[in-house]
Amino acid sequence: MAEEQQQQRPNADYDLNTPIPSDAPGLRQGLTSYGDAHFSLFLRKVFIKALGYSEDALSRPIIGIVNTYSSFNPCHANIPQLIEATKRGVQLSGGLAMEFPTISLHESFASPTSMFLRNLMSMDTEEMIRAQPCDAIVLIGGNYTVHGLVDPKLIRAKGCDKTTPAQLMGGISANKPIVHLVTGPMMPGSHRGVRIGACTDCRNNWAKFRAGTIDVEDISAINEELAPTAGTCGVMGTASTMACILVALGMMPIKGATAPAVSSARLRIAEETGKLAVQAAATKLTPQQVLSKESFLNAITVLQAIGGSTNAVVHLMAIIGRHPDVAGAIDLNTFDEIGRKTPLIVDLKPSGENYMTDFHDSGGMLALLHEIKPLLHLNAMTVSGKTLGEEINAAPRLSVPRDSPVNCLHSLNDPLYSSSSLVVLRGNLAPGGAVMKASASKERRLLSHKGKAVVFANSADLAQRIDDPELDVNADSVLVLQSIGPVGNPGMPEAGLIPIPRKLGEQGVQDMLRLSDGRMSGTAGGTIALHISPESADPESVLGIVKTGDIIECDVERRVLQLCVPEDIIRQRIEARKAESKAIGKASQTHTRGYRGLYMRSVNQANQGADFDFLTAEGP
Repeated sequence: MAEEQQQQRPNADYDLNTPIPSDAPGLRQGLTSYGDAHFSLFLRKVFIKALGYSEDALSRPIIGIVNTYSSFNPCHANIPQLIEATKRGVQLSGGLAMEFPTISLHESFASPTSMFLRNLMSMDTEEMIRAQPCDAIVLIGGNYTVHGLVDPKLIRAKGCDKTTPAQLMGGISANKPIVHLVTGPMMPGSHRGVRIGACTDCRNNWAKFRAGTIDVEDISAINEELAPTAGTCGVMGTASTMACILVALGMMPIKGATAPAVSSARLRIAEETGKLAVQAAATKLTPQQVLSKESFLNAITVLQAIGGSTNAVVHLMAIIGRHPDVAGAIDLNTFDEIGRKTPLIVDLKPSGENYMTDFHDSGGMLALLHEIKPLLHLNAMTVSGKTLGEEINAAPRLSVPRDSPVNCLHSLNDPLYSSSSLVVLRGNLAPGGAVMKASASKERRLLSHKGKAVVFANSADLAQRIDDPELDVNADSVLVLQSIGPVGNPGMPEAGLIPIPRKLGEQGVQDMLRLSDGRMSGTAGGTIALHISPESADPESVLGIVKTGDIIECDVERRVLQLCVPEDIIRQRIEARKAESKAIGKASQTHTRGYRGLYMRSVNQANQGADFDFLTAEGP
């Protein structure tokens, strides 16, 4: 109380005989270093008062609001409105809201890929949180992703699935109280009386256009309806997945994941988030205090139950790697172990048929958490200061009849997919692991399959040859794309959704077994193994020495991904490849300037989250 009274008496700040505590709140924290703390505070007040702030305003808890708006980021189009609603919530609770910018990421406008810049955004977020005198932070961001061999004219509103992970990574490392707010999903559109939405239907309809089953008039009309409103991806892609995971982690209000971007509910959630941030400032609950191993086990359980994006695996591993008490306690095996006992119960594209608006109308995350309550660690803390169990019990589930046309939530006893929506595969082709969204397979026979490899050396080679009528490929072939891993591209692009060769698409082939060391959009479906580790750019990588004609085996039930070539031949190929590349190797990376050089020298593999080694809790 004495300290609070001192804050409200401006002259007390100029008492040269009273030192300013290093842990002082509000405007007195993190003072610029001039060698005289009282002068630093005096000068800070001089300049903040240029904006018209009174001593009364400056005596309140300062809540920073991170603004990721950009004209290159249409999925963040509603951020100005969200900021105003968040400010309202802060001020209603007695705080002072101060917004400040960080970089904004967008998949389609970021070269070579937004994943290349995720770690940069996390660094920006961390350092700006540290630098600004804030008692708590609201991290406003949204996710949306689309990439690969897709006609850019087909996609209208796009954002980036790297924003929320980057913000949480930076927030954990800075370790000031944080609360998340996402921009929310877009509404679906309609074509010929059928609902469509970005971006699963972007890909499905483009595949039909490539196969010649719909014409240019149809694809042009579809272009107008795929993204009819602002907001993030309207299916269970990475955007929706990360929003649901934030709730499971306890870093966002339960109802914050599913409300549409253009709804009044989204603005009310923003107001509530502002109030929650003031509360977090008072309790001083930092993310490292809120998050525990149990929090992340809950997040992985939710990931499996919603049939979430494979991207969430690499993002979660990066987020976990930032937490000094959790790093090393969870690995890819944890995802697989939880998957084996967790059914998929949310019927959304690409694993199912519905959209995020349906999930919201079915009760959203609250209904899901009530349903999977027996699988959760209910003692895990949330940013509100309550446990997850207390939060669930405080908001009783609103019952939606199972046979209601808007209900897309199944029960644990009647799941959409019995278990293991996401699986981790291992074998000589992926000793560090590979990830597959088995529930999104369009041809179940491919989940246990052997076939001859058709290898593409990189994405340029893929673009040049995939539609060559002379390409030696059939429906049983295994398409293999190399050099799109964290280092190989660089940036691990979402090119893992290797398109079906046009001549096969014209024959009605809709799915093939496809392998790569890259990623794919969470909105995409198919039988696709991703994040193969170590990546093909690694001199010891078996993926890097696969040749066209080699036999590859994938068996999801046995969790096997195997190159069926004798071990001595594999070793001979690796040694030959190492000899060829010895003159290039890592040495070339040391001479690459700027951020690209930093990235090439410091990024770790996908199974570790593709974070920078010096940013992890364990350090270099």
